[in-house]
Amino acid sequence: MTAQVLYAGEPDEWPDYQAELAAAFQRVGVDVSLRNAVGDAADIDYIVYAPSSPIQDFSPFTSLKAVLSLWAGVEAFRGNKTLTKPLARMVETGMIEGMVEWVLGHVMRYHLGLDAHVFGQDGVWRNDVTPPLARQRVVGVLGLGALGLAVAKQLRDVGFEVCGWSRTLKNERGIACFAGQAGLRDVLGKAEILVLLVPNTAETENLLNAETLALLPIGARIINPGRGPLIDDDALLAALDSGHISHATLDVFRDEPLPVNHVYWTHPKVTVTPHIASATRVFTACETIAENVRRGEAGEPFLHLVDRARGY
Repeated sequence: MTAQVLYAGEPDEWPDYQAELAAAFQRVGVDVSLRNAVGDAADIDYIVYAPSSPIQDFSPFTSLKAVLSLWAGVEAFRGNKTLTKPLARMVETGMIEGMVEWVLGHVMRYHLGLDAHVFGQDGVWRNDVTPPLARQRVVGVLGLGALGLAVAKQLRDVGFEVCGWSRTLKNERGIACFAGQAGLRDVLGKAEILVLLVPNTAETENLLNAETLALLPIGARIINPGRGPLIDDDALLAALDSGHISHATLDVFRDEPLPVNHVYWTHPKVTVTPHIASATRVFTACETIAENVRRGEAGEPFLHLVDRARGY
């Protein structure tokens, strides 16, 4: 039987997804009818979906087997009571590789003290500081899901002493793993560079606040490519102004695009990047989507299902 798949992502990306999805479905051996217009909603088996889509009411899709999100985050789905079918978030190799590369670049920037030279072109010969080796630097990674674990492994392989924190305790070679509130305090107490990659849930909102920021070593740096609400902005600004935190690189924010008059844009200890740490790559995203449709048609468990109780 032919699976009916609706593309409900960004309209300008439809030509790319149309071609790549067709090829991906062929590779995994599933017979699919792919379209970007609803037609008869009751016929649709799968929706390839961006939360920005005009489709917000899923109740007409009475034959729906799964919604396959093009986004890694699931915050936009919360509160939608019409979405009762399985929801798979986007986890794909291109997004993971992009995140690893972006985080590694910013960790190395801090580790090697590159700003002193990039912004120090003033004729002063600065060669009096030798950075430690990677194995002498502790990097903390909050969140050991698909993205966080890949980042932690790369940092470990470069040579950093890596400590990771997650909701449930993980066991990974060469990474000191922690869980729970006591574990969070342990990681924060030693992380000279801290990377945030936990999901945004009620439990993680303002995870970095005045109390937890105070646990970090004096002079620590923060890198946030995860979610904006993980950080209490006022508390971070206070920690930066006091010198307890020496710098923060922020890729995500509570309001996006970041308002032009926001203090982060001009703060001397903040680097703003416009939500570019990683993005869904069409080719690799289509591989994930095609595999999930294959699984659905074969009666196998879907990949990357959202746990509604946990919120991610």
